[in-house]
Amino acid sequence: MAAIRRTRLADQAAEILLERIRAGEWTVGAKLPAESALTTELGIGRSSLREAIRLLAARGVVESRHGSGVYLLATRPMAALDDVVRTRDIISVVEARLAIETEAARLAARRRTPADVEVLQDALALRTASYLDGPSLVDADIAVHRGIVAASHNGALLDIFDGLTPRVRDTMVDMLTRSPVSDVEADVDAHRLLVEAIVSGDEEEAYRRSRAHLDDLILTLTAPSPTPPQ
Repeated sequence: MAAIRRTRLADQAAEILLERIRAGEWTVGAKLPAESALTTELGIGRSSLREAIRLLAARGVVESRHGSGVYLLATRPMAALDDVVRTRDIISVVEARLAIETEAARLAARRRTPADVEVLQDALALRTASYLDGPSLVDADIAVHRGIVAASHNGALLDIFDGLTPRVRDTMVDMLTRSPVSDVEADVDAHRLLVEAIVSGDEEEAYRRSRAHLDDLILTLTAPSPTPPQ
């Protein structure tokens, strides 16, 4: 069997195991092969396999019994495993943005020019006017954040941001599809206050506002789903 070569080994292993389960390789109640056998078949380490098993267990597909092994509980997850993988992908992009944009915001507050200020204010106005159109909102949001990075006048940061932009766009579309902005006013205010901090030259406030905004995105993604009423 071909070894897994992609970076998210645990996610890929979980998907492959789920495919094998759906194909009928094991029946409900059956014990899965030993850890040593699965790591060899999948070409991954024990820690990656254990994380993959935890992902499947969290979705009600398998159960790990101490001292006995891993047993199949169901052939389909309680919720799509794809949701877990997509959420992790989105979080990884937001974490990358944290590394880039928080320092860029600080530098932008220090180095912004009148031309930068005009670009930021125009982009912010367009973003505020774009809430009724999802795709337009995504592009307008990216324009605001790119304007901030550009105002840092650090070419390396801007190159990194531009390289990340396709993934930023994809993750934003995914986020808006799965969980539309619930508090438009708060979101508008968060971006307005960030831009105002940069325009006023308050480096620490710009850093804080940028970090708070991106941290809030991660909190939203990792918050437990509400339990439906009985």
